[in-house]
Amino acid sequence: MRIVPASLLAVLAATVLIANLGCGSRASNTVTTNPPPGADFSLTVSPATLSLMAGTTGQVVAVTANALNGFTASVNVTLSGLPTGVTANPSTLTLTPGTAQNVTLTAASTAAAGMATITLTGTSGGLNHTATAALTVTAAAPAPDFSLTVAPTSLALTAGAAGQAVAVSAKALNGFTGSVNVTLNGLPAGVTANPSTLTLIPGTAQNVTLTAGSTAAAGMATITLTGTSGSLNHMATVALTLTAAAPAPDFSLTVAPTSLALTAGAAGHAVVVNANALNGFTASVNVTLNGLPTGVTANPSTLTLTPGTAQNVTLTASSTAATGTPTVTFTGTSGDLIHSATLQLNVSVATAVGIDVTTYHYDNARDGLNANETTLTPGNVNSTSFGKVGFYGTDGRVDGAPLYLSGMTFNGQPHNVLYVVSEHDSVYAFDADSGVQLWKISVLGTNETTSDDHYCGQITPEIGITSTPVIDRSYGAHGGIFVVGMTKDASGNYHQRLHALDLTTGAELSGGPTEIQATYPGTGAFSSNGLQTFNPGSYAERVGLLLMNGTIYLGWTSHCDQRPYTGWLMAYSEQALKQTSVLNLTPNSGGTGFGEGAGSIWMSGAGLAADTSGNIYFLDANGGFDATLDANGFPVHGDYGNAFMKISTASGKLAVADYFNSSNTVMESDDDQDLGSGGVLLLPDLTDSKGQVHQLAVGAGKDSSIYIVDRNDMGKFHSVSNNIYQQLPGALANGEWGMPAWFNGTVYYGGQNDMLKAFSVVNAQLQPTPASQSSTVFSYPGTTPSVSANGTQNGIVWAVENSSGNGVLHACSAAELGRELYNSNQAANGRDSFADNKFITPVVANGKVYVGTPTGVAVFGLLTH
Repeated sequence: MRIVPASLLAVLAATVLIANLGCGSRASNTVTTNPPPGADFSLTVSPATLSLMAGTTGQVVAVTANALNGFTASVNVTLSGLPTGVTANPSTLTLTPGTAQNVTLTAASTAAAGMATITLTGTSGGLNHTATAALTVTAAAPAPDFSLTVAPTSLALTAGAAGQAVAVSAKALNGFTGSVNVTLNGLPAGVTANPSTLTLIPGTAQNVTLTAGSTAAAGMATITLTGTSGSLNHMATVALTLTAAAPAPDFSLTVAPTSLALTAGAAGHAVVVNANALNGFTASVNVTLNGLPTGVTANPSTLTLTPGTAQNVTLTASSTAATGTPTVTFTGTSGDLIHSATLQLNVSVATAVGIDVTTYHYDNARDGLNANETTLTPGNVNSTSFGKVGFYGTDGRVDGAPLYLSGMTFNGQPHNVLYVVSEHDSVYAFDADSGVQLWKISVLGTNETTSDDHYCGQITPEIGITSTPVIDRSYGAHGGIFVVGMTKDASGNYHQRLHALDLTTGAELSGGPTEIQATYPGTGAFSSNGLQTFNPGSYAERVGLLLMNGTIYLGWTSHCDQRPYTGWLMAYSEQALKQTSVLNLTPNSGGTGFGEGAGSIWMSGAGLAADTSGNIYFLDANGGFDATLDANGFPVHGDYGNAFMKISTASGKLAVADYFNSSNTVMESDDDQDLGSGGVLLLPDLTDSKGQVHQLAVGAGKDSSIYIVDRNDMGKFHSVSNNIYQQLPGALANGEWGMPAWFNGTVYYGGQNDMLKAFSVVNAQLQPTPASQSSTVFSYPGTTPSVSANGTQNGIVWAVENSSGNGVLHACSAAELGRELYNSNQAANGRDSFADNKFITPVVANGKVYVGTPTGVAVFGLLTH
């Protein structure tokens, strides 16, 4: 191979170059001249930021290529990064350096609002440069419009009342300037709008008044307000509630009971009359009675009632009253308003001679005296002529005293009837003379048992009906007996219920029974959230029930002082069996021991006593007592443990009216030497040596003293000494677990481990030394005596002795207790024996003495030979 010298190559290159230059015009059409070495350009846009509104005219961006270092070539420009809906016109550019060109950016009406960076890229030969523009796209401006509002959006109208305004307003949107015409739709019948249409200027509210005529029907409706301006329309709604026209003030008249039995020549019975206000009625109501049969009187004969405040009318049938079943109409008038209530009356003649024992210890004074006993006398009550004549068996212990009614009619036949309750939750009606069982019912609910004894020997082995019931012979069609029964259900829950039972069938009356529940404001021991709450499992209803002025009163005790418990007194309507009032005696007590709550009412089974003014008296057991008193001498926190209490029932409300606590009451409570083991006897009015009449009450408990209080000024509490009418310290050496009886100016007490004692009353003072006493010492719990007499003659004091499981019935001369007429141990071969049962009191009626035992009732009377 032949190598060409470099010098020759150079000559050849120069020759070719000269030849090309010689070809002049042809060379200029086919060859691009490269820029001089180092020549370049830059690219700029103006403005570098811009905003577009969708659907409006586009905006211009000036694009310029700037020559650098003798750059003379053209520059081709393209755009990238345009968001959807944004276009560029022209879409590309060819720039001469130094000469700006415009590109117009336009956002279509559908372009989405947002931000983007548009990149412009300039290219010239192997050179390229970019510039950016920051683009903001905003949505298209909305069309002018308006909104419609109403205030309020809900409205209540009463038919026949004044109308109410609704404010209607149109609000301009997006430069809206038109007027708005408004119509209403959906107005219910009887409702009108004024004005019925509106023309609104945006921003200026107008009112439309909606009015319901007196005939408009009650109900609910939606009213639609429609605003129109050209092709635009919008709505707003009002939710309308329409109530019927308010009724005129009125009243209703009620009587209770609605049926009443009267016996010619017997005591009258009260009918409760009440005017009930309706629709804001406030006037008084005048009441008249029509339809009273001949011989039946009403006292008062007319009434003027204040609505809500009941008044009593006592209906009494004279001995010559016509028998029958008339309807008595009570008509109440107030202005032009007249309403009536009816009472079905049953007037009958007395069918038998005898006594009714309808409550514990014969009456609400609890005097223990049957002064109508004509059969039993000191002459025939002896072991030869007198003894046990029967035994009426029951299915459980008889802790409540039997009750007795003379001349009841069963299936058209007259019977003297003995009513007996048992701790097995049973109630019996026996023929009081023959012992034939007339009926028996159980107050146990479905799948229930009696309560267990809560590991307390006071009431054992079961707890059912413990307290002495109460009878209202005029209640309902045949009369009623009221009992409280304790039960336990299958889930282990305890229940206390008040029952009203028909005297002739045992059927539940008045929708009974009623479950007993209660709360009372208090912050003391065992309270929660400012309330004391009655827990039925923690209590027993031991005291005899009290019926007074159409209300039944109950008192409650604990099981052997087992906490938690406080002192409860409750009132229930006789007719409705509904609770009407509650009082707690130790609601705020927060001490320790017996000062922690407590204050129960048990009184060894004695009954709550009551006077004819509607006040209740009892002794409560050890419990919290506030030794700090208010200006009226009452405990500042309302705690009355270990007290002799007087409770007012005025206006149907239980409230403390007065009380007595001994000066050492707190110490006695702490030592368990309280008053609560004894009952209260209300003495008849007594006159002292100066002719002043005194109304007194007697009570005693565990501390050996007999306390005699003035029922109008009981003495309250004094820390230094007792400010009391009379006190006999040590009169009952070992304390009292029961209550006394009264006969012929004498109070008979039978303390525990003590003799039965007779305290004479002289010039309204109990004599400190007994006038007489028995030879028998009565072991625990002592004895609660009863007295039988024929007026003021033939007085016999009856007492049961508990003696090592055997009961002994004693009969002593009321004039001389040391003269024992009879005791049931005197007869040979156990003829008169019976098992003992503590806290029982003998009941004497129509020649018989009835004594409760663990298995029934032992019956004593004159023997037939």
